[in-house]
Amino acid sequence: MIYLLAAIGGLTVAVLLWRAFGAERVGVTSPRPQVAPDDDPDFLRKLGEQQRKPKPRDEDEA
Repeated sequence: MIYLLAAIGGLTVAVLLWRAFGAERVGVTSPRPQVAPDDDPDFLRKLGEQQRKPKPRDEDEA
């Protein structure tokens, strides 16, 4: 009998841990989907702006 109660208690703890930290729940969307840097429009815009800026030259090298 004690083994049955221990098994039920263990399963209960396992299910609660799975629900808290386990797989992502179906139908629940994350606040912002993760985007790779090469797919992120903000990153690409900033990268383009950096490339268009003229690089500062040192006056000593001229």
